[in-house]
Amino acid sequence: MEEDKLDYLLAPLGLLMLALYHVWLLFTILKHPTRTIIGLNAESRHQWVFSMMSDPLKNGVLAVQTIRNNIMASTLLATIAITLSSLISVFVSSSSDSGNATSEIVYGNKSPLLSSIKYFSILLCFLVAFLCNVQSIRYYAHVSFLVTLPSSIDNMESVEYVARNLNRGSFFWSLGLRAFYLSFPLLLWIFGPIPMFLCCCMMSFLLYFLDTTSSFTRQLHRHSFNEEMLKAGDLESIGQTLEKICFEESKLHCPLLHAGPGPNSSGISNLH
Repeated sequence: MEEDKLDYLLAPLGLLMLALYHVWLLFTILKHPTRTIIGLNAESRHQWVFSMMSDPLKNGVLAVQTIRNNIMASTLLATIAITLSSLISVFVSSSSDSGNATSEIVYGNKSPLLSSIKYFSILLCFLVAFLCNVQSIRYYAHVSFLVTLPSSIDNMESVEYVARNLNRGSFFWSLGLRAFYLSFPLLLWIFGPIPMFLCCCMMSFLLYFLDTTSSFTRQLHRHSFNEEMLKAGDLESIGQTLEKICFEESKLHCPLLHAGPGPNSSGISNLH
């Protein structure tokens, strides 16, 4: 095959492989969420919101600090993305002014139009990463206000709303991170279609092992986060159990206040 035709064959094949993998991943997340790390993390965040909002006076500081750490991570990725976008824009403008010289290590089509497409795709990838991380910051900042609101057991809609917004912020963060992953084969595309195609193949296999879970991971997750505790009835039983435990502890700490009226008991009236 001619050298100029490799870009038109290997580059679409590599991008098609990544696209098919992410279509399969999206279908698995929607149909079988426990088989993916993204689904298990969404379930864990759902359970975390329930535990934090059950006692906001006690867990409010912890919840806000945890969300603040996520905001800092999203801010870092957004800053890196917009910085790389600016550097690529400056490099493309300077190379076009200097005559668009092509290095000898590049193997493939060396036309100026295809080079512009390569740089534009990388720039678009980093801009998508920036927008996704900014949207993630928006959701995290909104959740930081809502997670400290007191919620009763009967009003579970507010808790579900906070958990849904927290998962949306995390999903946008994952999309921004996927855009960074996609930038690696696009950067290698500058040096030729063969490095890009090999990078797409390796990244597809690597993402498969990072995104999917084994039977041991699912079993460990079920032991750590019980799925039945997500229901409102279970939360009500947990609250009753906690009240009973607190009542028993108060009896242990102050037995005189809870003594019965029997002949051998000493109540409050016996103290006087």
